[in-house]
Amino acid sequence: MIDQTVADFSLPATGGQTFTLSACQGSTVVLYFYPKDSTPGCTTEAQEFRDLHPRFVEAGAIVVGVSRDSIRSHENFKAKQDLPFALLSDADELLCTRFSVIKMKSMYGKQVRGIERSTFVIDGKGALRREWRALKVAGHAQQVLDFVVQL
Repeated sequence: MIDQTVADFSLPATGGQTFTLSACQGSTVVLYFYPKDSTPGCTTEAQEFRDLHPRFVEAGAIVVGVSRDSIRSHENFKAKQDLPFALLSDADELLCTRFSVIKMKSMYGKQVRGIERSTFVIDGKGALRREWRALKVAGHAQQVLDFVVQL
């Protein structure tokens, strides 16, 4: 998938908006998938992207978070964490399926379907340039920023 063009998509976003990939042409898009709003790992990840957000903007990048949570849940999470970027609701798992981030995971000894924490960088021409899967939260946003700055 690396260096292949990512097909256009639109999803409902926070702030009453619709996020459409093709509207971001000319900008790098950092698309990070996370399991659930307001959970410890997802909160830490969002905070790291929030804290580095000005540097992503300087590098010409648009950061967006994606999960299956509702827009209402996203709005609460965004407000509580003071996130300066949009959160997209993929309740129908269309984008999750396209990027193959839905996996069987073990939670408290039970198998559950969920989002595998993953990040994708799409360049200004719409080509996928890098992906991270099954990543560790600590320091990840910095790794993504380091890559984006080099593009």
